[in-house]
Amino acid sequence: MLRFFVFVSCAALFAGTSMAATVACSTSPAAKFKPQAELIAMLKTKGITVSKIKVEGGCYETYAKDEKGKKVNAAYNAETFEMLDNAEGGEAPVVKKK
Repeated sequence: MLRFFVFVSCAALFAGTSMAATVACSTSPAAKFKPQAELIAMLKTKGITVSKIKVEGGCYETYAKDEKGKKVNAAYNAETFEMLDNAEGGEAPVVKKK
């Protein structure tokens, strides 16, 4: 009975996490990306000063500072400006050689 309870609990936990929406980089061509100037303006309204933006795999990776001078580097979907959980979200995955 205990095994059954543990199994059901784990299944519910994994089902709940897999159903959560995850923001990913855009898969559209670069022509569909919003202008970087719009992202800079949006972040400026939040008190963030952008010093550099890199385009990485359908994401804009921003290098910025907040009002207190603290780094706030982040990655945004280049088409929707949704923020990714991972600031390096646009980086290509590293493939390790065996």
